[in-house]
Amino acid sequence: MITFELTCAQNEYLSPGATLVDAIVTVTAEGGAGDQGAMPSPGAPRTELIIVDVSGSMGGKKIKQAANAAAAAVDCIDDGALFALIAGNHMAWRLYPSAPGLSLAVSSAETRAEARAAVSGLRAGGGTNIGAWLALATGLIAEQEGINHAILLTDGQNGPDQAEELTQALDDATGRFQCDCRGVGTDWAVAELREIAVALLGTVDIVADPNDLAEDFAAMMHQSMGREVGHVDLRLSTPKDSTVTFVKQVYPEIVDLSDRGTTVNERATDYPTGAWGCEARDYHVSIQVQAGGVGDEMLAGRVTLMIDGEEGGQALIRAIWTEDLAQSTRINRGVAKYTDQAELADLVQDGLDALNAGDVDEATAKLGLALRQAEELGNDDRLADLAKLVEVEDEATGKVRLKRNIDPVALMEAEVGSTKTERVKR
Repeated sequence: MITFELTCAQNEYLSPGATLVDAIVTVTAEGGAGDQGAMPSPGAPRTELIIVDVSGSMGGKKIKQAANAAAAAVDCIDDGALFALIAGNHMAWRLYPSAPGLSLAVSSAETRAEARAAVSGLRAGGGTNIGAWLALATGLIAEQEGINHAILLTDGQNGPDQAEELTQALDDATGRFQCDCRGVGTDWAVAELREIAVALLGTVDIVADPNDLAEDFAAMMHQSMGREVGHVDLRLSTPKDSTVTFVKQVYPEIVDLSDRGTTVNERATDYPTGAWGCEARDYHVSIQVQAGGVGDEMLAGRVTLMIDGEEGGQALIRAIWTEDLAQSTRINRGVAKYTDQAELADLVQDGLDALNAGDVDEATAKLGLALRQAEELGNDDRLADLAKLVEVEDEATGKVRLKRNIDPVALMEAEVGSTKTERVKR
C-alpha cells in the first residue's frame, strides 16, 4: 500500500517580457503493505529477468562470480513472481526455465533451487551482442502486465556493426520492462549501458570487483521486490502557444525525459517514470510561455500524477509578472542547485571525452572546472571521484593537473557517477 504526494517548488515571479518558467516537482511515495489509509496496492503480477553475459571475456573468476550473483538475485524473488534466467554472448538463450514451451517459471523454493543449479553450470565463450539479449528478454515478457524488471550484467560491449540491432531491440523493449545495468571490470562502455538504462528507466553502475556482484544483485532484486505500483506517469498540461523546454528527472539521477513523452492531446503529454516503491524523486520542468504584462498571472503548467492510468494528485506551475526586482530576480534554490548539478555532470563528461580523445589540455581545463564546481556545491561524492583524476597545483589560482597513471576504474567511476545528484533540502 503506497500513497503519493506531489509538490511544486518555484519562484513564480517573472520580470516584464520574461517567458521562461522553471519549477522543481517532487514526487514522494510513502507507506507500504498494510498501512492504514494508504492507496490499495494494484496487486499486479511481476516478472523478473536476470541477463548474464557469458562471452569469452567473462572467463575465470568473473563467470563464477556472475553465477553466484545470479543465484543471489534468484533467492530474493518473492514466491509467486514469474522469472527467467537468460545467458548471452553473440547469441541469447533461456538458461532457466529450459523446458520446451515454458518461458517463465513461478518463483517457489523448488524453482529457485532449480534456477541456482542451472546457473551454477555457466561457461564462458563467444562474442557479445547485447541487442540479442534484450530481444529475447522482450519476447519472454511480451505478454506480461504489471511490474516487469530485468538485471543485465556484462563485461564488454557491442561492435559497431551491432548498433542497429541494439537500437531496434531498445525500441521494442521500451515500455515493456525496466532494466538495471551493471558493468563488471573496465572493458565495457558506460555510454552504451547508460543508453540502455535511460531507455528502459533503469540504472547503470560499475562493479569493479567481481566479488561484489552478489551483494549488488541482491540489493537490486530487493529494491525491485519493494515496488508496488507498476506504471506512473507525469502528465504535463500547458497553455496554448506555450512550449515545453524540457522535463528532466534531477534526483536521484539526471535523466532527460523530454523526448520520452506520449501525447495525450494538443495540450497534454505523459512522461514515463516507471515503477515505484517507497522513495522520492525530483523533476525539473521548464516551460516557455507567452510574455505577460505587469500584474498578469498565468497557470503555466499543471502536473498530474497518473498512477496506473488513474489521477493521483496535481501540482500547479504559475507565472506572475512583476516590476519588483527583488521578487523577479530571486532564483528558487532547488532550480538553481539542480541546474548547477546538471552543469557539473556535463563538465565531467566533457573532460572525460577530451581525455579519451587525447586532448590533455582540454581535459585538464574541464575537469578542473568540475572540481571547483563540486567544491562549491559541496558534492562530496563527485569530489571524491574527481580527486582520483586531478590534483590542485595552486590553491590561489585553482590551477590543476591530471594525475599520472590514472586507474581505469577511477575513470569509469567518474563517468558513471557524473549523473548522480544530491538531494536539495527544502
